[in-house]
Amino acid sequence: MLPDLSHDSFAILAVDDSPDNLFLIESILDDPNYHMTCVENGQKALEVVGQSPPDVILLDVMMPGMDGYAVTQRIRCDPTLPYIPILLITAHDQSSLVQGLDAGADDFIRKPVDVNELRARVRSLLRLKRSMDAQTAMIRQRDDFVARLTHDLRTPLVAANRMLDLCQGDAFGTVPDDAKHAIATTIQSNRHLLSMVNTLLEVYRHEAGHKALTLSPVDLFKLAEIVVMELAPIATEKTLTCLLCRVDQAEQASDPVHQAVLQVGAVDALPEQAPSSTLARQDDAFIVSGDHLELRRVVTNLVGNAIKFTDRGSVTVTVGTASHLPADVVTTTSARSWVWVSVADTGIGIAEAEQDAVFEWFRQGNQARAGHGLGLHLSQRIAQMHGGTITLTSEVGQGSHFTLYLPALEAL
Repeated sequence: MLPDLSHDSFAILAVDDSPDNLFLIESILDDPNYHMTCVENGQKALEVVGQSPPDVILLDVMMPGMDGYAVTQRIRCDPTLPYIPILLITAHDQSSLVQGLDAGADDFIRKPVDVNELRARVRSLLRLKRSMDAQTAMIRQRDDFVARLTHDLRTPLVAANRMLDLCQGDAFGTVPDDAKHAIATTIQSNRHLLSMVNTLLEVYRHEAGHKALTLSPVDLFKLAEIVVMELAPIATEKTLTCLLCRVDQAEQASDPVHQAVLQVGAVDALPEQAPSSTLARQDDAFIVSGDHLELRRVVTNLVGNAIKFTDRGSVTVTVGTASHLPADVVTTTSARSWVWVSVADTGIGIAEAEQDAVFEWFRQGNQARAGHGLGLHLSQRIAQMHGGTITLTSEVGQGSHFTLYLPALEAL
């Protein structure tokens, strides 16, 4: 049930470069439940919104300096702000309804405004605001419940596995071989469940904004090398070739990202049992500012997924740099240079219809080997928190190619 607006107090921000128009809006919305704030330009409006977000914004479109479209876009692009309904107000034939709605506005009214229409539109947007706030509160309660639940689940799972390990080691007497096999299966199942619980807990920490990054210089090549060395035995069990490559700036072709990955044979590959110093670099080309544990989680997830969904062929991890991103790659950061980690496999691939949704949480895919659908969502969130992103290209039966892009430390 929607809240009764007659007994609530609402903060309304009116923005117009004309004092007469602001006076008119104040007169029309003269109500004891409305607390009006009026400013005469877009920059002042953004300052008010940043300090004390209102419940509704009445925004003139045609203003000198920053117009209403720009103000709307700035507000909608700020992830720290709550949802604020925006009503654009403009003179006849001066503005585009499509442009306003595309910018993120919720409603549109033309001058000269009808008194009853303006009041009705404000009431409608206030109902929308209260509905969205109620939905946000429910989501927060759900997230808090799941976070507490997953946290509480970890303790008994860890305790159970420790007890089972003792039983398997004959700590309480000799255990028959058949029983040891059953115990080993239970331990493995518990570990899988614990992994799911840990991943779910991390996802909700990120979603709730409770995850703080511990930033330090991170060499993505060395990090990828550690991950490949750790996961290589799993690939060996499946008779897969697992390669680690690097592409120096001087070796890259006209397309510094995609062509470099195709030329795996032209760069160094990590031989079996190679010491970590084999491919040690003498410069800082692959250094980013990031949380080492979180970035390791991302690379481990990408390489682990590649091995999991590949039955024949190879998994190739390539690290390189680029002075610009491909045209179709969008991030929230403008950096002068980038470091990228590509994970390409020859596995089962992902259907084109499913590729846009692979980073959604609880998106498991149609493969029988699909997991809980949290790993890629969490990886993308971590990449975005570092100012980067993860992209995907794939073809069914031909394999998948994930690429992690992060701003280079020298570019920050």
